[in-house]
Amino acid sequence: MPDPRSPIADPPAWPRAVLHLDMDAFFVNVHLLERPEDAGLPLVVGGRPEGRGVVASASYEARQFGVRSAMPTARALRLCPQLKIVGFNWSRIRSCSQQVMVVLARYGPVEKVSVDEAYVDGSAWADPPALARELREAVEAETSLPASAGLATSKLVAKVASDHQKPRGFTVVLPGEEEAFLAPLPVRAIWGIGPRTTERLARLGITTCGQLAHADLETLQGTFGRRAEELRLRAQGVDPRPVQADAGRRKSLSQEITFSEDVADPAVMKRELVEMGEAVAALLRERSLVANTVVVKFRWADFTTFTRQRTVEYSFDDAETVVRLALALWAENWPVGQRVRLLGVGVSNLQEPAGRQLSLFGPE
Repeated sequence: MPDPRSPIADPPAWPRAVLHLDMDAFFVNVHLLERPEDAGLPLVVGGRPEGRGVVASASYEARQFGVRSAMPTARALRLCPQLKIVGFNWSRIRSCSQQVMVVLARYGPVEKVSVDEAYVDGSAWADPPALARELREAVEAETSLPASAGLATSKLVAKVASDHQKPRGFTVVLPGEEEAFLAPLPVRAIWGIGPRTTERLARLGITTCGQLAHADLETLQGTFGRRAEELRLRAQGVDPRPVQADAGRRKSLSQEITFSEDVADPAVMKRELVEMGEAVAALLRERSLVANTVVVKFRWADFTTFTRQRTVEYSFDDAETVVRLALALWAENWPVGQRVRLLGVGVSNLQEPAGRQLSLFGPE
């Protein structure tokens, strides 16, 4: 069977072209923009190992030691004692992400998935492979941040393709070659197949996408019921989901903190609530939105988790209101002496400020 990534003399027509761009070790490479002397070091961006820190992003040098994202930082340090651990520069991360999305928007409708990942609808491109390559190179040239890209006829296959030759990878799966491209890959590569589904498939003797694509439907239905046909179609590369350039207005904005040690000190909690409330208010103003509801999230030391909220009649975007309401909710719902693992502050019922007059103070 021909290599789905090989060039051909007579390129096929693209019924749809979807590009998936995935920034390489994004948080790490954003850090290197400010600290280029750290290039080449085994390095992670994440929390401190003495607490409950987790790796958010690992350099490729760190990955050679088995260090991966979502791994406890303490374990990463055991795997690589010379590991350098740095914190998050959120303002720079958001700024770099915005720069990337601006470049992508020049090429077509963009569906932002996260700060370092997005789809671009290239269905209107005359030559999708050439434009996709140009796009990937433009991102790196204009942001000094490396990226990998995958081009295919569906979001599912494009996402798998972008991960195929990292870092700085570029993989094109031609129309009609989706199933052949996926066939040798493990089923875990497919969007929507997690560890539990992988285990259940393995018990049926199915470990690769090719095996799943040609599995007996009745056998699959015995284990997965209605999901069986969908799983098989995914393994064949069938994914009709469109690129959704306008995901709609955000329904909520929030910030939260997981303490390195369970906290019972009210002064510490108040300080964090104030900082998170100010950050959430800044997000509101940044997006030109106002809110009517403040939410506080609690998680006790035993992992009991719940939220409490308060809705007011007036709209707000100021830190004073967010903080005041958040502190009131905390005071009403925190039993004195209760040890807290996590606190969060959020706002909801978001809307454009036009047509509604902001209250300067609101009712006390």
